[in-house]
Amino acid sequence: MRAILFAGGLSLLISLLGTRVAINLFTRWGYGQEIRDDGPTSHHTKRGTPTMGGVVIILATVVGYFGALLITQTAPSASALLLLFLFVGMGLVGFLDDYIKISKQRSLGLRSKAKMVGQTIVAVVFGALALSPWLEDANGETPASDHISFLRDIGWLALPMLLAIVLFWLIIVGTSNAVNLTDGLDGLAAGACTMVFAAYMIVNIWQGNQFCGADNPPLCYDVRDPLDLAIVAASLTGACFGFLWWNASPAAIFMGDTGSLSLGAALAGLAILTRTELLLVILGGLFLVITLSVMIQVSFFKLSRSSGIVRKVFRVGPGHRVFRMAPLQHHFELLGWEQVTIVIRFWIITGLCVAGGLGIFYAEWVARL
Repeated sequence: MRAILFAGGLSLLISLLGTRVAINLFTRWGYGQEIRDDGPTSHHTKRGTPTMGGVVIILATVVGYFGALLITQTAPSASALLLLFLFVGMGLVGFLDDYIKISKQRSLGLRSKAKMVGQTIVAVVFGALALSPWLEDANGETPASDHISFLRDIGWLALPMLLAIVLFWLIIVGTSNAVNLTDGLDGLAAGACTMVFAAYMIVNIWQGNQFCGADNPPLCYDVRDPLDLAIVAASLTGACFGFLWWNASPAAIFMGDTGSLSLGAALAGLAILTRTELLLVILGGLFLVITLSVMIQVSFFKLSRSSGIVRKVFRVGPGHRVFRMAPLQHHFELLGWEQVTIVIRFWIITGLCVAGGLGIFYAEWVARL
């Protein structure tokens, strides 16, 4: 427990102070954000705001984790190292995307195919290592499971290793892009991620207290290295919380794709390594809704443009849009909502999702008593 507290506090301090340094440096170097021309006009005032603040989040998380281990004289686990690999690796993909935007002075960074290739490489390597027998512990547990999971592994839903890696890829890429889509208003993604990472810290602590291990007590959780994952989750929580001080409206810095892709990947990694893959759908409900808004917008736009039947059934013209703009937060902006109002209400939605997810997680354990 000391390591968890140290990790959270240290990463919070590094993020809080380090972001101020990053703002000064990035401003001096001209690392300013480019804004979409088709976005809300209110965003044009943000042009030139320092970006790539995700570098600080990554640094604070990694230093917070290893600093806590050093203070408590604890060795890192395979699960935590894999999670950090996924986190930093996806952050590198985001960094390349951000750097191209800055160097080319445009709102488009990596091409979509190039970004997908980078995300796929990181996700597949993570999945292969997480299921590798080389990383089995003394009890024969690998960091990840080949079963589909909700609150625990679903025993009859075992997958071949190749299909399990494909599932991991889908979860990782989907979640990293979902957080990326959410990062459109000051403080929205950082605040939402803080709550979901805090929820996973609680889940990991509970799993650690009810850990199966060698004794295999009743109602235990068959999870590898839960308390070490809790240290990483605490570091992520502290890093996001400290960054939020400078990212809250009006933002003095943006996390960029460096931050959003890495944080989304870390959420997916925690879901996979804690055997709570489907629980992430509830805890990260806001990310799911925002992603669905984009999918609905694009799909209906294309269908209404190409299909006369769709236009006739829904009585719309060609190229009809369901929302004024996607992702969903921009739809409410164009309806006249203030950015701060949207962010706070979306935070409340995230809080409700987190409370609901933790409630379901605990209720399942109580129901087994």
